[in-house]
Amino acid sequence: MSAFSASQDSRPQFVSVQHLTSVPQVRPGKEQLPPLRLTRRGRVVLIGIPLVLLAVLIFLLAGFLNAPAKAADSAADLSITPTVSVTVQSGESLWAIAAAVAPERDPRDVIADIVQLNNLTAGAVVPGQQLFVPVK
Repeated sequence: MSAFSASQDSRPQFVSVQHLTSVPQVRPGKEQLPPLRLTRRGRVVLIGIPLVLLAVLIFLLAGFLNAPAKAADSAADLSITPTVSVTVQSGESLWAIAAAVAPERDPRDVIADIVQLNNLTAGAVVPGQQLFVPVK
């Protein structure tokens, strides 16, 4: 006879909630399992990982709250950058424009200001292009 005979009930058996929540009684002849113990690795997982995640969250919040992203505390603190409009001539580069407009400043700083003021994605300019150049 096979293990799945027609005489056996193939319906699922239901267990009552009381049976699941009740304290098991020790039966004679059956061994009682030892109590569950937390190993060193288990303590690291249970305590260490949440602590690391909490520390990361604190650092992220601290960085977000202390970010120097605001331009000014009020509208009165804002100042207008004095600029001049320059038309790029043939053979001219940002370096030459920066050196001509602000010879007392480092040309790299002036070029960075020009790129920021004009929203340039690259350092190349084309003849006839209008650029705003800071004068101070």
